[in-house]
Amino acid sequence: MDYSRKRWRILIASCFINLCVGSMYAWSIFAAPMADYLSQLHNTSITSANLAIVFVICNSVGPITMIAGGKINDTLGPRLVIFIGGLMFGGGMILCGFASEISHLILAYGILTGLGLGMVYGATIGTSIKFFPDKRGFVGGVTTALFGISSVIIPPIAALITAQAGILSAFKIIGLAFAVIVCACAFVIDKCPNGFIPDGWQPPQQARTGAPSGNKNWRQMLSSLNFYLMLIMLTCGAVAGLMCISLASPLAKLMVGMSTGAATLAVSILALFNVLGRILAGSISDKIGRINTLMLACILSIPGLYALYCTGIGDDALFYTGISAIGLCFGAFMGVFPGFTADQFGAQHNSVNFGIMFCGFAIAGYVGPTIMTSTFAATRGYHSAFPIGIAFSVAALLLALIFRLINKNAQLK
Repeated sequence: MDYSRKRWRILIASCFINLCVGSMYAWSIFAAPMADYLSQLHNTSITSANLAIVFVICNSVGPITMIAGGKINDTLGPRLVIFIGGLMFGGGMILCGFASEISHLILAYGILTGLGLGMVYGATIGTSIKFFPDKRGFVGGVTTALFGISSVIIPPIAALITAQAGILSAFKIIGLAFAVIVCACAFVIDKCPNGFIPDGWQPPQQARTGAPSGNKNWRQMLSSLNFYLMLIMLTCGAVAGLMCISLASPLAKLMVGMSTGAATLAVSILALFNVLGRILAGSISDKIGRINTLMLACILSIPGLYALYCTGIGDDALFYTGISAIGLCFGAFMGVFPGFTADQFGAQHNSVNFGIMFCGFAIAGYVGPTIMTSTFAATRGYHSAFPIGIAFSVAALLLALIFRLINKNAQLK
């Protein structure tokens, strides 16, 4: 089979799949009407912040199935992994349509949808990276970008369905649609042959001489200092983005005084720059190197967080500037790290290796929203959280510098 041509169809199918499962980034849009529904149901006050735990758990459990599904992907291929993951992801959303307690949302969206997300995301990213050894940064950026752009497309659709039929029906309808699309696209995805080299491309000398990009299994990866530097770097670098993404709509309303419509626009702007960051950073990293691209992202995130710290009621432009910078930087980390992991530890076991590396994102998915909710509980506001975010970005920058110094004789891409 001519995989040099078919790999583009596989990439397109992977992008459609990630477009569906990326709807988890739109949680802040689902959270507000769901909080209102539960408040009315139980005659008590429940806010979006009370439901942030659902998003935290959804982020945190993904690496479990990324690792387990990665092992199946490496042996049996991605088709089965994506099909099962699609059923779990869509099924979890459908079950949210029957929820009457926060605990129901945790089980359905947080755990079931989160586990399904891990299976699907890990398989699409890992498979795409294997089929494009010549364009790892670009492909990592594009596939993760479609994951991120979902939070631009889904919010208006979800808002329309919610307005017409209610939040419970919105969960059911969207969940069913996603399950069908993901499971159908799974049949387009093939397992990448070992050692696949696309027509007209020669592996760089580094890959042929057993340098850092030589194929390492997860045990060999865990024995490498680079792994721990990269893991902590990913955690620190992703914290700022996950602080804002999980609560983008409430931030816009409480910090700036935006209306619901304007807050929805703010969520979309954050998502658009998140997507732009993934594509740009992925492509740029193919030219200037992964670590240099990540360092630029860390540097840019600092003024972005400071802008949010300075934002007050009516400061729409400053708020948009801040979340745009945060979106770009978060997108850079998400777009660059799949190819970065494959560069350092090889593509052969990347499904499992990237699943383990993704634990850094899961940790950030807990730390970021927790900083925000804890700050709000203590101060009834979010401003004090942003200096903490700056500290994490500085830590990520320092780790990137250490990584570059340690690997100064290696050819980083």
